[in-house]
Amino acid sequence: MKTITISKPLVTTDWLANNLKADNLVVLDGTINKVFNDSTLQIPKARLFDIKKKFSNTANPFPSAFPSIALFQESARELGINNNSAIVVYDDKGIYSSARVWWLFKAFGYKNVAVLNGGFPAWLNAKLPTEPMETYTGEIGDFTPKLQPELMRFFNDVQTASQAKTHIIVDARSSGRFNCETPEPREGLRMGTIPNSVNLPFTNLLNNGIFKSQVEIEHLFKNVAEKDDDIIFSCGSGITACVLALGAELSGYKNISVYDGSWTEWGSLVTE
Repeated sequence: MKTITISKPLVTTDWLANNLKADNLVVLDGTINKVFNDSTLQIPKARLFDIKKKFSNTANPFPSAFPSIALFQESARELGINNNSAIVVYDDKGIYSSARVWWLFKAFGYKNVAVLNGGFPAWLNAKLPTEPMETYTGEIGDFTPKLQPELMRFFNDVQTASQAKTHIIVDARSSGRFNCETPEPREGLRMGTIPNSVNLPFTNLLNNGIFKSQVEIEHLFKNVAEKDDDIIFSCGSGITACVLALGAELSGYKNISVYDGSWTEWGSLVTE
């Protein structure tokens, strides 16, 4: 039996291709609102991680809300995830929602997980094998989450951090949205920024959906925070903030967290 342990939060297509036969490997497709039929392809043995319907608190009025421990455990086990699984996550855009999946597992105390650099586009560009997408119907797993509450921040936490300036709040939205030059894509959501926040668009970390070099990423983060600073990452709805969290971890930052509701929540609850 071949089992593997993942030592870094980002893996390459070559690494994944070389480890596809590992007995404890679980490949997750974290693409948001995935639509598939007989012609939809996936990385071999991939399982759909449904952020919106299975791994979010759908009773929350804001999108992609952080799930309860019980819900995350049940949904992860339904995907056959075990306490010894080595998890690799990808999405169809390159680096986007896959980072949210990675961060959710970290927030529930699981470290043997990584994001596929470049995602499915990079896999296809490398001409690596694919297969038709199917719904997972295998064995139920034994995954047991252990909540790490300091990794997720909520409205009251961010309100305090903003007012008291206890954390550096880094916004992953585009500069146009951050500077109120471009309307929010969500209908009815006002333009604006969280007071005392700074901007680092998540796209600045990427080239065609692939992370830039570590040196380039560290330079980008150096412009907004020191490595010992306490940081809260925000975005539109808590998805791309996790791309910044992934980049920060790659750059050696330790005191990082994600604002779950992000601007969708803040802009709705705070009217000016």
